[in-house]
Amino acid sequence: MVLISGLPDDIAYDCLIRIQYDQFPAMASVCKGWKAEVELPEFHRLRKAGGHSQKLMVMVQSHVVSNHGVGVFKCPDSPVYRLTLCEPDLGNWSELPPLAGFATGLPMFCQLAAVGSDLVVIGGWDPMTWTISNSVFVYNFVSATWRRGVDMPGGARIFFGCSSDSDRMVFVAGGHDDEKNALRSAIAYDVAKDEWISLPDMARERDECKAIFQHGKLHVIGGYCTEKQGRFERSTETFNISTWQWDQVQDDFLLVATCPRTCVDGDDETMYMCRGGDVVKHRRGTWKFVAKLPAQVRNPACVTAWQGKVLVIGCAGFGEPHMAYMLHLDNYTWTKLETPHKYSGHVQSSCHLEI
Repeated sequence: MVLISGLPDDIAYDCLIRIQYDQFPAMASVCKGWKAEVELPEFHRLRKAGGHSQKLMVMVQSHVVSNHGVGVFKCPDSPVYRLTLCEPDLGNWSELPPLAGFATGLPMFCQLAAVGSDLVVIGGWDPMTWTISNSVFVYNFVSATWRRGVDMPGGARIFFGCSSDSDRMVFVAGGHDDEKNALRSAIAYDVAKDEWISLPDMARERDECKAIFQHGKLHVIGGYCTEKQGRFERSTETFNISTWQWDQVQDDFLLVATCPRTCVDGDDETMYMCRGGDVVKHRRGTWKFVAKLPAQVRNPACVTAWQGKVLVIGCAGFGEPHMAYMLHLDNYTWTKLETPHKYSGHVQSSCHLEI
């Protein structure tokens, strides 16, 4: 099948891989040939290799009340959360279609993970019943549609660590059940097969831990056990996918016992984290200072790192609007991203993906 009439297929293909991600649904609707191409893994590999992929930060963010005058920030008393997108390289902001059946907003404290061109939304608190939800929803950026996944197994679980290998699997570790018992269990969701797989238990209970997948290993950082509610540990444990085993617990991984929420994967086996008003970097067993946080984001809500940059979204203080700043690691300077008023609401969770 000819992709574009009058053009050799290699030139036509070079045109197609330059199409913006938000035009994929329109592209797929043109003809069967274009639909088949945009759904192929090779199409997305060539986009990335050619430098045409787009980096996105996806956030669970509250709506902002818009009728309080120019320059006035106010969140509703009962926040309603939706999924927002930030494309930091272009400064674009947008919103994803809502989930069917959630007229009052997303489940609170749900977790996000990206696998290929799919966004996976897992768990949270049902905003109507305040019960823990084990629901799984998958948004496909090619078709711009939602589908329901198989529920997360193993009983109630919330405030768990969540990460993905960006290719096929989403990993869930720790958290607590509906009686606030911290959990040692870990599971994995195969997005393509729509099925869950059990992992061996961790050595320790880890409520409010952070999960990071890096170079074939799942790192579960920090958290706390049932008997130490809210008193975070400095330790981490790592699951090796190739051996299907957990490595020995590393007790002194974090510099201080703190919430590990802002810890993120960097390039070349590094990790970045916001701590006490600073950005710090972990490499080869050592944490080092990188830069001071700008005052407007000194309370960071979400962080991501890629290709020599660190994006921080946060606020100056409780109840203040959320802003976005980009740290350039080549010269350690910050650039402020313009944040439209409607996208300045509170952020609960986030993930980064490249399409």
